[in-house]
Amino acid sequence: MIRSPIHKQELTRIQKISGYQVDLTRTFTFRNSKQTYTGIPIIVANMDTVGTFEMAQVMTKYTMFTAIHKHYSLEQWKLFASDHPECLEHVAVSSGSGMADFEKLINIIEAIPLIKYICLDVANGYSEHFVEFVKAVHVRFPKHTIMAGNVVTGEMVEELLLSGADIIKVGIGPGKLVKSVYAQITRLFIYVRSIFFVFLLPITVLLSPSFIQDGGCSYPGDVAKAFGAGADFVMLGGMFAGHDQCAGEVIEKNGKKMKLFYGMSSDTAMKKHAGGVAEYRASEGKTVEVPYRGDVENTIRDILGGLRSTCTYVGAAKLKELSRRTTFIRVTQQHSQLFS
Repeated sequence: MIRSPIHKQELTRIQKISGYQVDLTRTFTFRNSKQTYTGIPIIVANMDTVGTFEMAQVMTKYTMFTAIHKHYSLEQWKLFASDHPECLEHVAVSSGSGMADFEKLINIIEAIPLIKYICLDVANGYSEHFVEFVKAVHVRFPKHTIMAGNVVTGEMVEELLLSGADIIKVGIGPGKLVKSVYAQITRLFIYVRSIFFVFLLPITVLLSPSFIQDGGCSYPGDVAKAFGAGADFVMLGGMFAGHDQCAGEVIEKNGKKMKLFYGMSSDTAMKKHAGGVAEYRASEGKTVEVPYRGDVENTIRDILGGLRSTCTYVGAAKLKELSRRTTFIRVTQQHSQLFS
């Protein structure tokens, strides 16, 4: 192991940082919408098992974000907005890229003008149709901050930013419920640090992109790695599954309490929301039973505590500093299997 020399002044500064002093909040001002967001940049994924109104109520307490799944009705949105207006600063309304999706999106935002964020989500963002859809939404709602994806290359990040998106979701296939297409941490490191700060440097200052690392996190340490690799936001699905705030009933199997968790392109999701898997496509996810985990606040504390601990180890007083103080070393395993 090679260690860099640490000056006495720097060592003193690092020693003074403790977990409770670490500031996990970030502030972003977005290029296209001109909006400013301040909060802890962890986002609950817009999956219908976890991206719920109940989850948003808890996340708002921690200034964390929830991408609400797209299957709530306009009436359900109105009721939520009426009962919990304080949450609207920390939620996004999600949408697919079809005409019916666009009409529903318009109805929700016009009915609830306090909503500021839109999550345009498709499994694979590499299509002219999706780019045109992002443009149409931006033209219709120019002051709303748009999250768009998912993509994995610098060229498509640039395309979506120029089309009106402010935050780009990075990741195709790294989550728990689909087979990994790329190694997520490598992808994020390469595309955020290398492509944008080397190959696309001339447009970087102009575009000011923000990234969401979407998928691939199983432990609090993975969240820290994602921020260390350069992510501005981290989106989590599986880590928030199985809680009281998730959709679905608790079921018992072999004496253990479980809850269902499934990908939004899975057979289960498509049967529930579209009547089945269309003939032209295949199921791209799976349905799993995850252990029932009680209140999500316990998991939130684990994630935030782990993130603060990581910052103290590398001497980052703020989450914003973490990527500048991170060096990655390849290891054979990330957690001990001894007591698993």
